[in-house]
Amino acid sequence: MMNIAFMTASLPIDEETFQEIKSLSGFGMEIDHLDYSYALNLSVLNKPFSKGFCILAYDEVTNHLVGVITAVDKIGLDTYEWSMLVDPMYRKTGIEDALLSLLSKAFKDRQAVGELVALNEKDLYARKIIENYGYTYSFSEATFEAAAEETEMNHSIHIRPYNESTDLEPLIEIFRETFGDLRDETVELIEMNTSVPGRVIWVAELDGEVVGTLTTAKDGMSQWITSLAVHPLHQRKGVATALLGWAKDFAYQSGEQQVLLEVEMENEEALSVYLKAGFQKRLQIDFYAYG
Repeated sequence: MMNIAFMTASLPIDEETFQEIKSLSGFGMEIDHLDYSYALNLSVLNKPFSKGFCILAYDEVTNHLVGVITAVDKIGLDTYEWSMLVDPMYRKTGIEDALLSLLSKAFKDRQAVGELVALNEKDLYARKIIENYGYTYSFSEATFEAAAEETEMNHSIHIRPYNESTDLEPLIEIFRETFGDLRDETVELIEMNTSVPGRVIWVAELDGEVVGTLTTAKDGMSQWITSLAVHPLHQRKGVATALLGWAKDFAYQSGEQQVLLEVEMENEEALSVYLKAGFQKRLQIDFYAYG
């Protein structure tokens, strides 16, 4: 292998390292015509709340970043979502194998509970590598987007910010009935979403009862929808559509340009709701699990 130096950096990374990864992602996109930023979780690597690490490969002659693995613990439970990108000019030189070996060691050192590999659906090069290492397809998530715009609200559905004193128990029930989440899981999710700057939990009321919830997270000129749930007894009443419209209006009023969300491609019911609300697919990420 060439003269390559490797190092591991914990998240959040410093601005210089962030710009190096961003530049490598941009160069990869220019050569391969693939958007690597989502699989690499680029938007959170330098955020104060981010948890995880990066493994970096530098050409010792040019001092340029030529390979990276980003591993992000999104939910704080030692379960990592990771992805790898190697400079197209440095592929098949052994960098990939070295990065994956260091990744395995890092997971052991951190006593990782689980891992998922994230790949752009059209990244055939990385797909072949991880399949050779024993990873198999698990599921796919797509990023959908809609323009921020003024939206006429459904006046029978009242949407407002989350109030811990009155809304905690209704949200615990909604997440339990919708997703099967345990009480502790919901409480932990709410605590995270109420402590991270730029995130807002919204609740939807129908006839004075909390029947749905949505969380928005500001990211540059976008608002991300990070969770959306409607109590099963109140689905198909326009609650999800109203919440999505609210998110677009909130983004517009806040000066953002678009609203983004992620959804599993196997979730046909959710896909139908998002398409009906004017969201369109931007890209798809395929996830692989080991074994």
